[in-house]
Amino acid sequence: MLPVVMQNLSKRFPTARGELAAVQEVTLTVEGGELFFLLGPSGCGKTTLLRMLAGFIPPSSGRIFFGQRDVTLLPPEKRESAMVFQNYALWPHMTVSGNVGFGLKVRKLPRPGRQQIVREMLQTVRISDKATARPMELSGGQQQRVALARALAVRPPCLLLDEPLSNLDAALRAAMRWEIRRIVKGAGTTAIYVTHDQAEALAIADRIAVMNQGRIVQVGSGRELYENPASRFVAEFLGQANFLPGQLAGAADQDGFYQVRTQLGPMTGHGPAGLEGRSVTCCIRPESLRLMEQDAPGGVNRLTARLVEWTHLGDSARFRLVLEGGLEWIGAVMPARASGPTDRQVGLKVDPRDVAVLPAE
Repeated sequence: MLPVVMQNLSKRFPTARGELAAVQEVTLTVEGGELFFLLGPSGCGKTTLLRMLAGFIPPSSGRIFFGQRDVTLLPPEKRESAMVFQNYALWPHMTVSGNVGFGLKVRKLPRPGRQQIVREMLQTVRISDKATARPMELSGGQQQRVALARALAVRPPCLLLDEPLSNLDAALRAAMRWEIRRIVKGAGTTAIYVTHDQAEALAIADRIAVMNQGRIVQVGSGRELYENPASRFVAEFLGQANFLPGQLAGAADQDGFYQVRTQLGPMTGHGPAGLEGRSVTCCIRPESLRLMEQDAPGGVNRLTARLVEWTHLGDSARFRLVLEGGLEWIGAVMPARASGPTDRQVGLKVDPRDVAVLPAE
């Protein structure tokens, strides 16, 4: 399986006022066989980075390796990669089979071998019954499968995907996530997938690189990034979170837990080494808040708040709280029926393992 290595990769575009740094000094290794996500808001540089990997735009500086091979200056057709575009880019005059076999035909593979691979690819993406259909006769999800089959038909060691599900409705997008993971993992290829959809990345990625302003700000598994964000930006981008500013009361204990002085009282949470003497922010996910009766026994990370609103979301519910000083937090419970009256004082409890202590920004 093919690892992909980026060394100090940058891309600068000329503007009327000088230069725009779209990608800045990215150093990253994607292991062979990984389904790796580049995640970030619009304009963060993720698509520019993917297009440099594909060879569509040259880097301003840095190097790209596919395995041991330096591909930095190679054109797209000479790289060991294939790309699935956001708009699928299917040939409208060709059948599904014709689209899937197009890359094989360009490579001058004999017709019998080409037909066999096309049949295998259509079976893999589960659209064998659409072999003679034209793209306009297919649904969005079916077109996405054809684009994926066409890319995989040439057996690329590296597959690049540029927001392939963005044109689908929410229900189909959720179903296709798992199809993409199944297909990519079955093919044994290294895949690099660009998206701004946090749920998409958290659901199926092996690892995720979060990007902001052209730089990679954190890399890890979805669980690592969600439970241990390196910054408030990462915490906010990967889902809802409640924040509480404070000051450290001292060094972390032997288990990595800090004591934090806050406007709501002392809080205990976990964080990285080296925060001593700094202003910090406590990050608490909505599902980590535990509602209690106001007069329940106290303990670590015990707070009081006014419960002001419930919002039902089908399989779960959100509740809104107002704490001392007008601070508003959001909590979450499952199932949705686990709700109660509003406009009342309640107690809150948070496990110290669910409080991430971040450097203040």
